Amino acid sequence: MPALYLSHGAPPLADDPLWPGELAAWSASLPRPTAILMVSAHWEEAPLALGATEPVPLVYDFWGFPEHYYQVTYAAPGAPELAASVRKLLRGATNDTPVQDFPDRGLDHGAYVPLVEMFPDADIPVLQISMPTLNPRKLMDIGRRLAPLRDEGVLIVGSGFFTHNLAALRQSGIPGWSSEFDDWGRRALAAGDVDALLDFENKAPAGRLAHPRTEHFAPLFVTLGAAAEELDSGRSVIDGFWLGMAKRSLQFG
Repeated sequence: MPALYLSHGAPPLADDPLWPGELAAWSASLPRPTAILMVSAHWEEAPLALGATEPVPLVYDFWGFPEHYYQVTYAAPGAPELAASVRKLLRGATNDTPVQDFPDRGLDHGAYVPLVEMFPDADIPVLQISMPTLNPRKLMDIGRRLAPLRDEGVLIVGSGFFTHNLAALRQSGIPGWSSEFDDWGRRALAAGDVDALLDFENKAPAGRLAHPRTEHFAPLFVTLGAAAEELDSGRSVIDGFWLGMAKRSLQFG
């Protein structure tokens, strides 16, 4: 399976005239996954945690939206076998990566909002895991350990947003910091410049404005780790902007 990084959107993504169709077309171009492993910007927990392996209610981790956004459901099958594989790969022969279980933790909006558009039948097992750190190198290492799952048909998805600074958005138009970072990231990815990406806070123009807190860029590094042997195959499947934020989304393999 390929490995993906997607800009996941807020709940109103479903009302966008363009984006849901882009996500649907993307998923239609993929082989059917045996399971989906989601790493969302909206779950940080250390040590690394495994979410529910049986269907449980979604996590509506947003406030102040119209009521119908809280009525969305996504009853995908649980993925206990995938959870066991993730636990085994991360702990390894030396048992050096602790893993914990959150059996009541459902999918948050960074996971289910794009999945509703990409796999609306909710018939593919889904497991969400936490980010135990925002350190890019450590997240890449986690991705490398999880990479063998791709050979088993598991779709590994890092879900964030290519630029994300809600406080600095304007009333209209695309802020310079967002377009500059997006262009820099596009060129760094095309060149396979992983070192620059790892140091994006210092190397990218407006890096700290585009990501004042790095949780929405961090899932990219899990994806890069999972695709470490195929970085030259990377391509942008979705680009452009939503409310001034870059929605660049990537596929490797």
